[in-house]
Amino acid sequence: MKHLQRRCGILLHPTSLPSSLGIGSLGDEAMRFVDLLADAHVSLWQMLPLGPTGYGDSPYAARSTFAGNELLVDLKALACDGYLAVSDVLDAPAFDTRRIAYGKVRSFKMPLLAKAADTFLATADADARMRYEKFCTEQAYWLNDYALYVALCDAFGDSRWFLWPVAIKMRRREAICEAERTYHAEIERTKLIQFFFFTQLEELKAYANAKGIQLIGDIPIFVAADSVDVWTNRNLFKLDADGNQTASSGVPPDAFSADGQLWGNPLYDWEEHEKTDFAWWTMRLKHVLTTCDIVRIDHFRGFSAYWEVPAGESTAIRGKWVTAPGKELFSHLRQAFGGTMSVIAEDLGVITPDVEELRDDNGFPGMKVLQFAFAEDGQGKLDPTNAYLPHNCIYQSVIYTGTHDNNTTQGWYDSLDDGLKDKVRRYLECPDDQVVWQMIRAALMSVCKDAVFPMQDWLGLGADARMNVPATCGAGNWSWRMENLDVPSWKIDRLRDMVDLYGRG
Repeated sequence: MKHLQRRCGILLHPTSLPSSLGIGSLGDEAMRFVDLLADAHVSLWQMLPLGPTGYGDSPYAARSTFAGNELLVDLKALACDGYLAVSDVLDAPAFDTRRIAYGKVRSFKMPLLAKAADTFLATADADARMRYEKFCTEQAYWLNDYALYVALCDAFGDSRWFLWPVAIKMRRREAICEAERTYHAEIERTKLIQFFFFTQLEELKAYANAKGIQLIGDIPIFVAADSVDVWTNRNLFKLDADGNQTASSGVPPDAFSADGQLWGNPLYDWEEHEKTDFAWWTMRLKHVLTTCDIVRIDHFRGFSAYWEVPAGESTAIRGKWVTAPGKELFSHLRQAFGGTMSVIAEDLGVITPDVEELRDDNGFPGMKVLQFAFAEDGQGKLDPTNAYLPHNCIYQSVIYTGTHDNNTTQGWYDSLDDGLKDKVRRYLECPDDQVVWQMIRAALMSVCKDAVFPMQDWLGLGADARMNVPATCGAGNWSWRMENLDVPSWKIDRLRDMVDLYGRG
């Protein structure tokens, strides 16, 4: 019988890495994290989307689906390259070691990134300039628009392009040319900062791959309304002649929300995408798969049918299901990628047979979340047929203890009532203080292709280390940080032993 490869991964966004500069980066601390994973025989590092964040700092509402988050650029590496003084890095203000203060981090890092860009332009050698020019040429299809967009956001003090003066909002040629002349210096700085970002990300990926570790990236199905993607591709979205949304994304009312969820993202005009043979989506997938080895696509069910809410609604109640051409899209993408794509389909929630068919026909593994496995049946007993219980899982899936949208596993268990806690303990056959480790063990023992755990679960942290609470815009979302990378040796040894014991090394 052929052995089926099974792997173990850790979910940690680079912003959560420890650093004296207020936020994690793609530099030394990321390399050290790779070393930590290798020591534990972990072969996957899953990240959240890496795009530049806007209001609320959610990685799932980036200002560009192609650009990188400038705040992740490692200043220490720029100092080593001579583009910053060592004192620039050493004279950092004191930052909270447990939470990211995004405003404070931006105020500190962005001027230094601009300084590094200016120093590069004034002092870089011929080889560095050649690499930068090559980057600009290869990435011109998104880089030029993004650099202008950043300059305009700063000039108008607002990323909401649909509120800009009409000529620039509608991208009239004369207005665009004038803006490019006016903000030439700012545009060049942004391009260089993106060059720094992708150079460091390329080095991190190469380092991880050399250690036998693959990177799992992430893209949301939709893009933010105030993103450069919508501003420069208005024909690909459901907008009126003035650039205003005619409909928004969301999910319908369910047991968790009587009003549903109104996300507010603009919806795709799929007919226009089909006319271009899905060129924008092809570029999007190709781009992200140059920065990672595998990509998780959020809200995969939206490729089969999506919940469309008319403009002007304050809730998602009056929406409707609209069919999407997912079959045609992925057929085209398979051809563009030579037949296979390394994709994980986020198929959580209420999934219909057509979504399962789209996932399975393309050979994409779905997701199983252990925290969802312990639902009760009608008699108050644990439902043994729950699809998320390890004994019901299938190989073609990725099992998680929890995701970035869940409480930590310790926080989740602490929140359960006594009756459900007892059912969890009985299933895992363990006392309270071993629930998190036994959840990890149950996932590793499963037949699932990959088993992934948030870093918080490996560390055994409680609810105060939660990454995000969905449908909220609280100050704590997306801000959790590791205080250091000194994971106790017994935790490294215990995870390594489990990984090896269950054939995921």
